[in-house]
Amino acid sequence: MAYKNFILVCGGTGCESSRSDEIYRNLIKEAEALGVKQDVQIVKTGCFGFCEKGPIVKVLPSESFYVEVKPEDAHEIIAEQVVKGREVKRLLYQKDKSAATAKLEDIEFYQKQFRIVLRNCGVINPESIDEYIARDGYKALEKALFEMTPEQIIAEIKASGLRGRGGAGFPTGIKWETARKAPGDVKYIVCNADEGDPGAYMDRSTIEGDPHSVLEAMIIAGVAVGANMGYIYIRAEYPLAIERLKIAIAQAKEYGLLGENILGSGFNFDVEIRLGAGAFVCGEETALLQSIEGKRGMPVPKPPFPAIKGLWGKPTVINNVETLANIPVILTKGAAWFASIGTEKSKGTKVFALTGKINNSGLIEVPMGTTLREIIFDIGGGIKGGKKFKGVQTGGPSGGIIVEKDLDTPISYESLTALGSMMGSGGMIVMDEDDCVVDVSKFYMAFCVDESCGKCAPCRIGTKQLYGLLDKISKGKGEEADLDKLEKIGKAMTKASLCMLGGSAANPTLSTLRHFRDEYLEHIRDRKCRAGKCKDLVVYEIDAAKCIGCGLCARRCPVPCITGEKKKPHVIDASKCIKCGECFAACKFGAVIKR
Repeated sequence: MAYKNFILVCGGTGCESSRSDEIYRNLIKEAEALGVKQDVQIVKTGCFGFCEKGPIVKVLPSESFYVEVKPEDAHEIIAEQVVKGREVKRLLYQKDKSAATAKLEDIEFYQKQFRIVLRNCGVINPESIDEYIARDGYKALEKALFEMTPEQIIAEIKASGLRGRGGAGFPTGIKWETARKAPGDVKYIVCNADEGDPGAYMDRSTIEGDPHSVLEAMIIAGVAVGANMGYIYIRAEYPLAIERLKIAIAQAKEYGLLGENILGSGFNFDVEIRLGAGAFVCGEETALLQSIEGKRGMPVPKPPFPAIKGLWGKPTVINNVETLANIPVILTKGAAWFASIGTEKSKGTKVFALTGKINNSGLIEVPMGTTLREIIFDIGGGIKGGKKFKGVQTGGPSGGIIVEKDLDTPISYESLTALGSMMGSGGMIVMDEDDCVVDVSKFYMAFCVDESCGKCAPCRIGTKQLYGLLDKISKGKGEEADLDKLEKIGKAMTKASLCMLGGSAANPTLSTLRHFRDEYLEHIRDRKCRAGKCKDLVVYEIDAAKCIGCGLCARRCPVPCITGEKKKPHVIDASKCIKCGECFAACKFGAVIKR
């Protein structure tokens, strides 16, 4: 059937939570009602990346890019775009009120991006193997099976310079080569999809939008190292990604691309899904393997490394989702092509979940070497509300805060480490002047306390000690000597912890101490939190000169602790105030002051 129009509807978790599935169903219903069902194909895709403006609908061939679409907009899209051939101007993306932007490539959010991992997200129906194949899907597998030896495959991956995107940055080709040379007839391929960093959703979105790319890469890895079985370890909190993986596995088996005698080559490879229970520590490779084996997810000492002795004691290659999604492209376009992108030691692109106090939050993919300033101010559109940039947290609980003076740093594994942070799996949380570094450090440390498996003392005891000190400082009970304790304990944890959960847990605290020591001292000496985040240090008062006695603050107060006669200045009883901030938010006259 020759369609005149194609409508792509974002079907990622973010947009689905904003009723994109209802938009999809309404579009189909309206096409039928208006008699143009035969003229338009309506497809649910993966994430477009521009999450700030979702749900997103894109219409081809006009390239019309509609943002913040609602289910009730479906009728107008079909009636105007499909029936009359006219764009719905009010739904087009607008940077400002002066002009609407019709095409994706004209939107500043996309202009500095380069999509390799996310090449099919927002482009194809992730539940259709035919659409994946139409975009060169499984072409790399065919090449690996019939045109290359295992040694040639590994050599190509090594030449590409691809490094692990899960955080450690270990060269992928060397890992594969180690597993291939390891003795033993039974070997395994494991996909680490246990994405646990706060604010991170790179791997989930990649699987939701392009599950076959991960499957194809796992089979290629199996060919390269001599493995016939693969496991995808994914947290159970990702139901949409899991469902699309199940569909992809079934389709690949039906097409003879997975299972026995793949494409008549004589090579066998199968894949199973293993669900994780949401333990952050299971993102660490040895803890992940323990969990797959049915044991409690706890790290074990290395060496031996999993490539030598991994799952059930057999050589095992573990790569995360983003690493694997690069593999098919490297084999089809060549190692030289991939190596031409990025920096000398960090090749290719990196996917980030850009969140926080940013105008354009979303999922982005940029060449290595792109500066943090370009990401935050060009792609991200700068800080919300015109606030002042304070810092950006990269690497989640394992990373550190990078400040304004370092914004022109080109991103790479080495450059971020040199700044006291790390690449991590790709979380990037932007902070503004209203964020408190003590509060941020305390949040991440509370997370690490909860997620520590407790196996080693440096992590089990150290995270709790650091949290206690940060909590003490946030309540105005800290001493200057506590800052030295934070540094000593943090550095000891970094050196002595069994795995990188404990080894990097102190990074947010150590980096904020280095860059914002004055804020810590302000909490200790002045008992003051300039951002107003540490409730114990906040005092709310009413300026009698500005208060008109409207009583709105008193009506919003949940305690209540605000008294006063109508049309006369009100007063807050500090002894009853729970520091909720409702009065501050409610006052329209600036009479409520937060000190």
